[in-house]
Amino acid sequence: QVQLVESGGGLVQARGSLRLSCTASGRTFSSISMGWFRQAPGKEREFVAAISRIGYLNYADSVKGRFTISRDNAKTTVYLQMNSLKPEDTAVYYCAGETRAFLSSQPDYWGQGTQVTVSS
Repeated sequence: QVQLVESGGGLVQARGSLRLSCTASGRTFSSISMGWFRQAPGKEREFVAAISRIGYLNYADSVKGRFTISRDNAKTTVYLQMNSLKPEDTAVYYCAGETRAFLSSQPDYWGQGTQVTVSS
């Protein structure tokens, strides 16, 4: 089992920045591919960004050039740096992980979610 705990959400004005963190425990972190998903009110959960256990990066088109995912294996933490935020980025952001080479669309492990609200 892998436990994931997110932090760093909050309220920010448009064009502002936030950094989300997700700390994992329970398995060797370097064996886990990690990522972020989000769910806005009335919408389905969608993929945001992923970083594989060997460092391969993948982003949704809607966040490319604005968001950066990274990981610190020593701290067993994955980060999502969000810049140039837009009101449409408002959502609950979920950290996810699985012990595979790459993150799938249905990861095995999920955090509890953290709210990000971008005001116009």
